[in-house]
Amino acid sequence: MPNIVLTRIDNRLIHGQVATMWSGVLGVNLLLVANDNVAKDELRQSLMNMAAPSYAQTRYFTIEKTCAIIDKASPAQKIFIICENPQDVLRLVEGGVPIKKVNIGNMHMADGKRQVATSVAVDDADVAAFKKLQDLGVELEIRRVPDTAPEDLNKLFK
Repeated sequence: MPNIVLTRIDNRLIHGQVATMWSGVLGVNLLLVANDNVAKDELRQSLMNMAAPSYAQTRYFTIEKTCAIIDKASPAQKIFIICENPQDVLRLVEGGVPIKKVNIGNMHMADGKRQVATSVAVDDADVAAFKKLQDLGVELEIRRVPDTAPEDLNKLFK
């Protein structure tokens, strides 16, 4: 069973908050970005590697590869999975990745989305994915940084 400490949705993926705040508080030693586009984008990977903490390894896998190999992770790996959107997290869960909790951090405003929390904007597809994750027993929390209280989860479904 892989030691997944937390899964976070953050459309910036690895950046300052993830690298300095979340990784340190969680005590992780592996940042796993699960995203089909980033898995083949070496430029984005190199930029994120610059932001990643020196004490943690980084991996950039497709959703399919993550599902296929996560069970081979060493128990010594304290894994922080970072996804761009709830649909990717849902694909991971449906693919057998044992995700128990999802932190919803940053989902930026875009056409067709509505702002529901401090740093979270959703559309109907996002809401449907969150509902399905809940139905699958995954705990959800809206929290931008670790030293703030979680926001009201019901905001997602209004």
